[in-house]
Amino acid sequence: MADKVRVIIIGGGAAGLFAAITAAEKLGAAGEVTVYEATAHPLAKVRVSGGGRCNVTHACFEPRELVKFYPRGGRELLGAFHRWQPRDTVAWFAARGVETKTEADGRMFPVTDDSATIAECLLRAAEAAGVRLVTSLGVRKVERIALKAPGGSAFWVTLTDGSEVRCERLLIATGGNRSSAGFTIAEALGHTIEPLVPSLFTFHIDDARLIGLSGVSLEEAVVSVPGTKLRTSGPLLITHWGLSGPAILKLSAWGARELAARNYEFPLTVNFAPPHTRETLTQELMQVREKNPRKQLTTWSPLPMPQRLWERLVTSTGIAASAPWTTVGNAALTTLATQVTGAAFQVVGKSLFKEEFVTCGGVKLSEVDFRRMESRVCPGLFFAGEVLDIDGVTGGFNFQAAWTTGALAGEAMGERTGEVTSDK
Repeated sequence: MADKVRVIIIGGGAAGLFAAITAAEKLGAAGEVTVYEATAHPLAKVRVSGGGRCNVTHACFEPRELVKFYPRGGRELLGAFHRWQPRDTVAWFAARGVETKTEADGRMFPVTDDSATIAECLLRAAEAAGVRLVTSLGVRKVERIALKAPGGSAFWVTLTDGSEVRCERLLIATGGNRSSAGFTIAEALGHTIEPLVPSLFTFHIDDARLIGLSGVSLEEAVVSVPGTKLRTSGPLLITHWGLSGPAILKLSAWGARELAARNYEFPLTVNFAPPHTRETLTQELMQVREKNPRKQLTTWSPLPMPQRLWERLVTSTGIAASAPWTTVGNAALTTLATQVTGAAFQVVGKSLFKEEFVTCGGVKLSEVDFRRMESRVCPGLFFAGEVLDIDGVTGGFNFQAAWTTGALAGEAMGERTGEVTSDK
């Protein structure tokens, strides 16, 4: 009688645990699935995500639209999303007692608004499927064993306590943290690691126009980097250190490599009043002046923006704070329109977005079969999650990539085909 199929998963995050559950449920008594998590806290990122609410996925159920939210990995994920997409994620959690809700911007959360709901669901599912979860014990080294059987695979896995275990199928799901062992192990097994740089970060800007406006936000702004094709739109938030919000985070994701090459020092242009251009806004301001000549310019804004921001933009052009509309000439209105629709800032650094760090870079995608998430260079080796050179913009897309790649890897590792050899 053949031995059990032994599956080892390195990393107890979203992708790793989802793959473990999928593989264990499929193998049943024919397999042994063990997850090694180097820290004492599995699913740590799940617990802190979405401000503690866990933005579990996004309500985009058309794969061709969904892939547009991934600066890296979209082409490879297209087929994968046809096999496991947000609708499947929602159904999976619902079948295990976790209902989700969709917010106005498409983000999906558990109805409890508590990330612990997601984490506990995963841990319960893992226990029910027979997954062995080992914490505070990581993997130091992996050696592939040459087998005589065609297509056979096996690995000796050296743990951080010096002990060794063997498996036939191995998944690396250590996330995008450059200090994790996942990249070192993948390289040792023949894989190429694309350079690692941060994605999803906020911008440091030291500018008098923003001082004292921390917390002020706009529902829609357009941000761009002059001299590049980088341009995004969305909500914008002024912070103590500069600018944040979805518009900035999306720009940081799409420009991750280019902005890193500039050492995070680059010009930024902000349109605070889209879809207005300088020309259209100048015309509107002239019309406002005709209709409201005696009103004070700084206290009466014709635009849907916070009053404090409008006042700051007006005074930054040199217009007196107490000036009535009628005293402001055409040239000054054009200058104001330029400031509102094309404010120029200088970015001098970055900050990671809360604890939800996302990395651009990782295992080279052409070396992975996305139908199974199996290595093309090392049979029996699988990948899931951010250890791959995949990252999405903010909004639940990175978790969806974790669920999708985890599910497909788990399905493949759960196959019972082939003969499993005994320990050497």
